[in-house]
Amino acid sequence: MTETIKGVDVPSVTAWFEANVSGARGPLRFDLIAGGHSNLTYGVTDADDHRYVLRRPPLGHVLATAHDMGREHKIISALGPTDVPVAPALGLCTDDAVNGAPFYVMEYVDGQVLRDGAAAEAISPDARANASRSIADTLAKVHAVDPDAVGLGDLGKKEGYIERQLKRWYGQWGQSKTRELPAIDEVHDALLARIPDQGPAAIVHGDYRLDNCMTDAEGNIIAVLDWEICTLGDPLADLGLLMVYWTEPDDEVAMLLTAPTAIDGFMSRQQVLDRYAEVSGRNLSDIDFYIAFGYWKLACIVEGVYARYVGGALGNDAKGFEGFAIQVERCAAAAAEAVGRLS
Repeated sequence: MTETIKGVDVPSVTAWFEANVSGARGPLRFDLIAGGHSNLTYGVTDADDHRYVLRRPPLGHVLATAHDMGREHKIISALGPTDVPVAPALGLCTDDAVNGAPFYVMEYVDGQVLRDGAAAEAISPDARANASRSIADTLAKVHAVDPDAVGLGDLGKKEGYIERQLKRWYGQWGQSKTRELPAIDEVHDALLARIPDQGPAAIVHGDYRLDNCMTDAEGNIIAVLDWEICTLGDPLADLGLLMVYWTEPDDEVAMLLTAPTAIDGFMSRQQVLDRYAEVSGRNLSDIDFYIAFGYWKLACIVEGVYARYVGGALGNDAKGFEGFAIQVERCAAAAAEAVGRLS
């Protein structure tokens, strides 16, 4: 009996694997690793117990530009020969007749994702400290890649990244806001008025944080995951957002509810910043701008999510999702505080 798994046409995808992925042999077994509104990730095991990973867009109607399999495949293929750790790309299928949507296949990387406190507690304090160093070192490696030299020079516009981002997310805020929140407008205006000089465009991951990376048992980053919103622009935007998510043990509020870095043993935010500055050689004198931008952008994104719930995306009752509204307010307040630290 043929296995049934939502989002995968098992016979058709198996035939594609056997024809396009060297050494793959059916029957294939599939299990959903990560789902939701983002791209779907499946573990794949073949008849010889070789393991792979398949990525495809979410089910249902989606914007092709937001879930471009060819784009993700292009990025990890280009980064594969560099010292940026990514899962090796094995193949891309753009024929919707195979599985109803494009997909691509990567090698399976044997590691762990430090997604929450329980996962962080399962590794040693030394490994947590090493993960702190490795997250900074790996981001510096991403930002050191010359986009033109690896064939990614056309990934996006190179100049004016922050200005474009402010315009995009402020527009989203205006369309989705469920209430007035003056801090959003005030921070937007303050950021727009003092955008730092960008410098040469670098690869910007767009959602760089510990739980979007895979580590080994010693805490070394062995693969950076989730490249779906990667583009070109100001690299310090990645660092600012990393600081937004990097929760310390004595923080009253965590922007990531799971907050793996709140466990003892991880470096402080300042130590991670110092490590990145040391390894990358970049000037971080404007880092509070990028931290403010990270909080502000996250507020706009979460408000959009909350607005969909209020609008009935999960039925007619938004009860139970008030935490999203509170998180927006906390992000806006943190963004205002960071703006206040700017000289």
